[in-house]
Amino acid sequence: MKWTHWFWVVVLVALVAAGCGNDDDGGDAAHPESELIIGSVMPETGALAFLSSPMIVSVDLAVGDIQAAGGNVRLLTGDTATDPDVAPEAVNRLLGEGAHVIVGAAASGVSQSFIQTLFDAQIPQCSPSNTSPSFSTQENAGFYFRTVPPDEAVSPILASIVAADGATNVAIPARADDWGNALSGLLEESLAKLGVGAQIISYDEDAASFDPTVAAIEGMGADAVVLVSFAEGAQIIRGMLEAGIPPDAMYGTDGIYDRNLAETVDPSNPNVLDGFVALTAGGGDDFSERLVDRTGGDVAYGGQTYDCVVVLALASLAAGSTSGPAIIDQVQAVTHGGQKCFTYAECAGLLADGVDIDYDGVSGPLELDDVGDPTFGRYIIAEFIEGELTVTGSQDVDLAELG
Repeated sequence: MKWTHWFWVVVLVALVAAGCGNDDDGGDAAHPESELIIGSVMPETGALAFLSSPMIVSVDLAVGDIQAAGGNVRLLTGDTATDPDVAPEAVNRLLGEGAHVIVGAAASGVSQSFIQTLFDAQIPQCSPSNTSPSFSTQENAGFYFRTVPPDEAVSPILASIVAADGATNVAIPARADDWGNALSGLLEESLAKLGVGAQIISYDEDAASFDPTVAAIEGMGADAVVLVSFAEGAQIIRGMLEAGIPPDAMYGTDGIYDRNLAETVDPSNPNVLDGFVALTAGGGDDFSERLVDRTGGDVAYGGQTYDCVVVLALASLAAGSTSGPAIIDQVQAVTHGGQKCFTYAECAGLLADGVDIDYDGVSGPLELDDVGDPTFGRYIIAEFIEGELTVTGSQDVDLAELG
């Protein structure tokens, strides 16, 4: 009888303790009780696979830094294959495994393939490299934000470089997808403002041959070419070189910012692209050095990827929850208007003290606006010199100044 009595006392105490505990998705901001599960969907294969290394490494670095600072996070991964038909399957698998948030995709068109799913499921999504302007206005982007500005930020930079080099008649071969259509249009507008004529040559990225694209470039007598391409751009470049268009008349956007591009175009001639200029979004020097040690030199979108992970973790911490609506409600708050902090550890300590924070990341000050776009951008300018894609400069952009 005594054993039975004490058994039920123990059971009762356990039930009371459970009833008094916090049964939502997390605890308070200082002591979150639940693990935040981060699902990462990156282009491990496909047309943007060459960009995957700095992004994947940066996710790992961010998760490691958060865990080292006492953050309760876990990482799940998936491959989008840079394919809108494959990516939703990877995302659905991660959601089935319990992911509370998604980092990715790299390509705007790929993110469009599952953004509705995440909107319906109320799962926050952060992309480090989607630059299509569409996300700023579409209705199903309520759980979406990004750490790279839309293409309105980069198009004036690239147009200025092309114009300064003396171009007057620019060909813009562009993928016929969401990103390609948007960026090529913005580039055409930016060049027109500088008095430079331009013509968009839209192409099917899955075409069996890009000879018609090269023929159209030749036909317009272009004195400069700006490629709005992914990996297929190497075939267009090869065709242009065969047609006598020199590499110093060619420019690449971020979709073709690949330090191995010359080898892809012509493995027998390491200097085949000397003079080719390309731009991409980048991070600060300290973080870039940290990446270079792990990627062999690739840094594109690394800082933006790292910041996606940290912002999501801080938003969850500030909300005291892993609930999607609670996290997305805090995203702008932790990046705007509070006390500046620069690491997860520093920001988490401030949150624990009840301080409103403003995280400035390794990609620069984010200052996310009310549609989830950063109002600051940092861009790397590089040129192939003696066979190496060499950084020759950088430029910061404050979107508020663009009007």
